[in-house]
Amino acid sequence: MAKKGVKFNLSQDPRELPAYGVVEAARYLLIPLSTLKSWVRGRPYPTQAGERFFRPLIELPGEGPLLSFINLVEVYVLDAIRRKHEVRLAKIRKALDYLNSKFPSRHPLADHRFETDGLDLFIEKYGQLINISHRGQLEVRQLIHAYLQRIDRDPLGVPVRLYPFIRKRELDEPRAVVIDPRISFGRPVLAGTGIATAIIAGRFKAGEPIEKLAEDYGRPSSEIQEAIRCELEAA
Repeated sequence: MAKKGVKFNLSQDPRELPAYGVVEAARYLLIPLSTLKSWVRGRPYPTQAGERFFRPLIELPGEGPLLSFINLVEVYVLDAIRRKHEVRLAKIRKALDYLNSKFPSRHPLADHRFETDGLDLFIEKYGQLINISHRGQLEVRQLIHAYLQRIDRDPLGVPVRLYPFIRKRELDEPRAVVIDPRISFGRPVLAGTGIATAIIAGRFKAGEPIEKLAEDYGRPSSEIQEAIRCELEAA
């Protein structure tokens, strides 16, 4: 979805287009707004030598403040890394720099190579930096792998769909809601449909019962409930 003041080529891959505001992205991915701002915009921080600036970990498209779909995937994977050990982002940056030295990429966290040899390389370096045991590294790998299972890729390995967590990051929760940059301008929809979760939630807020919505859309009540959770619990 184009935003005022943002220019792009209509022939450009929609996965790379600036489309999501920081507030919107934080809501979709269940991430604190201040955290996401730090990751994509950077932030100043004080030192004894004076104020310094923490560079963003994720490169946004163009010069504007909007994230692309690929950026959403990067943020989602970075959140998985932060789930297990609350470590300084500077150390995560070192591990990412190490990974990028082996597999140069503009989007290392979203690159398909991260899922194979890249993931092992990253976790090896990550473990060295924060001094965790081999078992701890294995736990991190299993956690990240569970997150990666909620990303669909095309034959070239580029992310095409993201199934965000709707509840409290329950690793076995259903993949009922999907973000696909080619459907509904990349806004969350019920998986396998073009039905926007915002429309379902809007009708529910207006007083329509879940059973009526399920009948109207021809979807199970459980999916309607997930759509409502996606919009209302995050808000």
